[in-house]
Amino acid sequence: MSGQGLIHVYTGNGKGKTTAAIGLAVRALGAGKRVMFFQFMKTPVYSEHKVLSTISPNLTLECVGEPFFVIKEGSMPQEELEKWKKQAVVFPPGQPPREYLEQIAGGLARAQAAVSGKQYDVVILDELNVALHFELVTWPQVEELLAAKGEQVELVFTGRGAPPELLAKADLVTEMREVKHYYTQGVPARKGIDC
Repeated sequence: MSGQGLIHVYTGNGKGKTTAAIGLAVRALGAGKRVMFFQFMKTPVYSEHKVLSTISPNLTLECVGEPFFVIKEGSMPQEELEKWKKQAVVFPPGQPPREYLEQIAGGLARAQAAVSGKQYDVVILDELNVALHFELVTWPQVEELLAAKGEQVELVFTGRGAPPELLAKADLVTEMREVKHYYTQGVPARKGIDC
């Protein structure tokens, strides 16, 4: 089973899902593996982009997002929504912004090509669970991607709210559970630590 690629899911409300995926990518690179790192619903504004894009010729990093966040109407308390209103587009359930859907669909097609080919040993789909939750990706699309996965490819999904169907297909599931977070005490995201 050592040559077989497995399916990982890092989910939960706690901090550390993307961080765990980055750590796995660095470990894989250290072993000479080729890594494709897709970041869904993100643009290249996070601190890790400055390092990941230069760390190794064996790492390909692609952001698949718009310069705004999307929030499904009714998915968060009004108080929390107020904090996001300048950076986000709120949409009615089942009606995500068309340009976001198109961008995510293109990224998903490239991800499917990455998992089905022999170019990469590890493919990371950062925040794809969140894209599923916001209806930017459908479960049948993810099933198609899973069916296309090459036997040797290690496939990683991150993001809150991983659906039960994905958890059932995974070989490894890690849930990041928030016990305490400084964000709830009013500490904003800090560059180099949270973003």
